[in-house]
Amino acid sequence: MKDVVILAAGKSTRTYPLTLTRPKPLLYVAGKTLLEHTLSVLEELGFQRLILVVGYLKEKIFEFFERRKTKLAVQFVIQEQARGTAHALSLVFQKVADLSSPFLLLMGDDFYCLEDLKKLLEQKAAVLGKKMKNPSAFGVLKEEDGRLTQIVEKPEGVQEGIVNTGAYLLPREIQNFLDTPLSLRGEQELTDSISQLAQHIPFSIVMASHWFPLTYPWSLFAIQRFLLDQMEPFCARDALVEPGVTLKGVVHIGQGSVLKTGTYIEGPVWIGENCTLGPNCYIRPYTTLGNQVKVGHSCEVKESILFPGVKMGHLSYIGDSILGERVNVGAGTIVANLKHTNTPVESKVQGKIIDTGRRKLGAIIGDGVKLGIGTMIYPGRKIWPFLYTLPGEIVKKDKQSYETSRQSLGL
Repeated sequence: MKDVVILAAGKSTRTYPLTLTRPKPLLYVAGKTLLEHTLSVLEELGFQRLILVVGYLKEKIFEFFERRKTKLAVQFVIQEQARGTAHALSLVFQKVADLSSPFLLLMGDDFYCLEDLKKLLEQKAAVLGKKMKNPSAFGVLKEEDGRLTQIVEKPEGVQEGIVNTGAYLLPREIQNFLDTPLSLRGEQELTDSISQLAQHIPFSIVMASHWFPLTYPWSLFAIQRFLLDQMEPFCARDALVEPGVTLKGVVHIGQGSVLKTGTYIEGPVWIGENCTLGPNCYIRPYTTLGNQVKVGHSCEVKESILFPGVKMGHLSYIGDSILGERVNVGAGTIVANLKHTNTPVESKVQGKIIDTGRRKLGAIIGDGVKLGIGTMIYPGRKIWPFLYTLPGEIVKKDKQSYETSRQSLGL
């Protein structure tokens, strides 16, 4: 099999503020972007060509491939308007005349594991499914004698079902079913196309062992746990670990990083390149520190993801949080990650307050934010890119300013 198609054109508002400045496949976790993790799997599977459908902030993905070399030949297909996944695939057939049959199709904002995709590739036509409770937020696979009969989007009142993961092995015949009626959200849905195809050819359902949809920012934490649990210990030769540093469990220390005396790390923890930690800081399990991150004196970081370039001043605490690129955390900043009521943290998504399902959740902070000294942030709050807080400010509500973010991006 030669070709893999990844649909990565969508604009994700549910993962704001992180995706105000990048498309969702370029979100960062466990030392790499989600797209890099996917590329590593595809390279190991031996694919020759990647056809990537892009749209929203496509320039960011172009820049990514200028920096990141891959064994796959990469071809871009641009979807200028968000007209649905079936429309996106129809553009692929218009632009790529020699698309292999069958080909692998993936969603660019989901994480798939190597072993599951191997099982999928053993079929002739198939979908990857995952059994879940309360699957009403997803598409549910209907089957008969182990064969797919229909994909039903977001069914109500279903207690348990096989969820559609968005990974397919498809024959070229799918192109005959892409001109579907518009859905309720005004798009042509690939699930409708596949439901029609499954009426004409045998269509297998392969059960996934691991699948992580990237629905909300905090979805990254589940991906992080999965990846860090598989990580091997590593310390680059030119990394400096001073006397008095304690390393427990599996820790990855990147090239040029410095761990100063008194630093205490409980793995699994990923530390990128050219980071500076300490003295006397505490990094707790399931934390990612991107390249060029600085964590100052007497700071604590617990199960968080710090994108590259984050600077964290002394005497600060960050827990169960995600900080975008080049965020500056002023000294004495505290992020609360647990409610006094010990109930799940709520957060605002698309203007509505939702239950995150997480007992512990800190802050979601966009790129370039500057937090003044002594800032205190309530659980589940978000700060839009390039905004700032005043010294001693208490962030009780999300700080949003589309105009400031757009101006800083040159939009």
